[in-house]
Amino acid sequence: MTTVERAALEKHIASSTRALLDAQKPDGHWCFELEADATIPAEYVLLRHYLAEPVAAELERKIAIYLRRIQGEHGGWPLFHEGAFDMSASVKAYFALKMIGDDINAPHMVRAREAMLSRGGAAKANVFTKLLLALYGFIPWTAVPVMPVEIMLLPKWFPFHLDKISYWSRTVIVPLLVLMALKPKARNPKNVRIDELFIEPPATLGPAPKAPQQKATWFWFFHVVDNVLRVTEPLFPKGSRKRAIDRAVAWVTERLNGEDGLGAIYPAMANSVMMFDALGFPEDDPLRAIARRSVEKLLVVHDHEAYCQPCVSPIWDTGLAAHALLETGDAEAQSRVTQALKWLEPMQVLDVKGDWTVRRPDVRPGGWAFQYANPHYPDVDDTAVVAMAMERAQQLDAKVDHRAALARAEEWIVGLQSENGAWGAFDADNEFYYLNNIPFADHGALLDPPTEDVTARCISMLAQFGKTLKNSPAVQAGVDYLKRMQMAEGSWYGRWGMNYIYGTWSVLCALNAAGVDHSAPEMRRAAAWLIKIQNPDGGWGEDGSSYKLDYKEYEPAPSTASQTAWALLGLMASGDTNEPAVARGIEYLMRTQAVDGFWNEQRYTATGFPRVFYLRYHGYRRYFPLWAMARYRNLTARNDRTVQFGM
Repeated sequence: MTTVERAALEKHIASSTRALLDAQKPDGHWCFELEADATIPAEYVLLRHYLAEPVAAELERKIAIYLRRIQGEHGGWPLFHEGAFDMSASVKAYFALKMIGDDINAPHMVRAREAMLSRGGAAKANVFTKLLLALYGFIPWTAVPVMPVEIMLLPKWFPFHLDKISYWSRTVIVPLLVLMALKPKARNPKNVRIDELFIEPPATLGPAPKAPQQKATWFWFFHVVDNVLRVTEPLFPKGSRKRAIDRAVAWVTERLNGEDGLGAIYPAMANSVMMFDALGFPEDDPLRAIARRSVEKLLVVHDHEAYCQPCVSPIWDTGLAAHALLETGDAEAQSRVTQALKWLEPMQVLDVKGDWTVRRPDVRPGGWAFQYANPHYPDVDDTAVVAMAMERAQQLDAKVDHRAALARAEEWIVGLQSENGAWGAFDADNEFYYLNNIPFADHGALLDPPTEDVTARCISMLAQFGKTLKNSPAVQAGVDYLKRMQMAEGSWYGRWGMNYIYGTWSVLCALNAAGVDHSAPEMRRAAAWLIKIQNPDGGWGEDGSSYKLDYKEYEPAPSTASQTAWALLGLMASGDTNEPAVARGIEYLMRTQAVDGFWNEQRYTATGFPRVFYLRYHGYRRYFPLWAMARYRNLTARNDRTVQFGM
């Protein structure tokens, strides 16, 4: 780089550093908005009317503005910015807007209705949307797969058991089982209906067809089981039904998690409120009241508009912001990170043996959750990110001592490694893939199997702690898994970030940290792929369509700051700092930085559930570009171009 370019880069790094420091909370942590699609704010509005709560006119007015703004050009609502039409999101958004008071003859409502009807109408919505419509009494319960609450009484060896599905599925399903048993009906005091979204009378709606990702043989087997249950469920003994409901309530109550809510995710929290309501718990009952307050804490209310988040991300944001700031080498930034890590340390879960103990009963707890509190469900990815930040800070300052926390984190991470050498996000060996074929699982996200990105993060952590391919069987097994999973084009799949750019960045960091030679075929193919897919503007981009079932190779998408940063960090990890593509990427970040020190990024770059639910972390545009620019400056300022850290 020339002297002028170096000075410009320093200016951009300083501006971004200052902005990120200014966003820190007084107690030391960061927590940025976490935005999903139209479904969560729409469901929030519909929950209030389901319960016949007093109309929050000003809040609903702001939510309506938000819903109208994110309506797609196709007339419906997408799952991510500029994404394709999605029937379920469109049905819920339209229903919420009509509930709020939008005239169905208004242009935006007409466009939405026509878009839905031209694609088969609301009958084409997914199972969770149909459950909502059944609770509102619009469609018969025969249109919804049977899930008897007696599931709570099944032995652990049974083919379907709560232990065999993911944490998010458990927390959503258990209160839902009670609702499906009791079949309450929404109060809906305004008596709003959406019959106009159906081509055929909604009362005639039958069971849903096989979802695209489901295997026909398994689906039809479970379809027969569903038919048998539909006939026999009314004959189940009342005593066993009561025991099952009691067990479900006890299960929810144990994990209610105070004002942070069941599972700390909106769908589970909302279902817990409706469950308590259906069971006759009054509004002032402590359990119902605290469950309801947990939902309210997810609201984001701005001057002009409002929406409801699916959850909050303080641990994730704080851990990643810490890494970016440590990379800057700025003295104030290092001091602020020390404060952030002090906030993080007591958030480590050391006393609750959560649901993950079903498969790892002898492992002591030691992870961090994603949210402010979620002790039954610590997150493997968060734990690795936080632990690496603590270890790095400890290297920089002898007065910083996180050794006890790091030892427990390492013990927990190693303990949760799956038998195939990889890691899942919340559980080990959660690979009961046949369950994704049950009629209820048309979303294809019932499980939490090991993934490349989470595995990479765990290897990065262990390697940063001094573990190597030679001295650590865990690292060796994890690296072997990653080598097996590389795509033909050279990339790796990204389960929790969008998508192959995220996965490839994660894995390149892990391979570098584990000591894999930069000239190894895996590294060369991955670096070549990243360079190949760089956009003409110097950035990188990828959208949610990359999760399609028939994915063959990368398809271009507009550049984003966060995805550009991932690609740059990946190329630097593979030893390619001097590649012209890296300089062009840094220039893209410098050129697109906004006056506030951050980057404008409307596009979604994260994933809740592939093909079903996507996320826009508002923090990603704030810390990842800073991280990439600072690392580039650091590596080009010294002769050694090797990244010394796990990520």
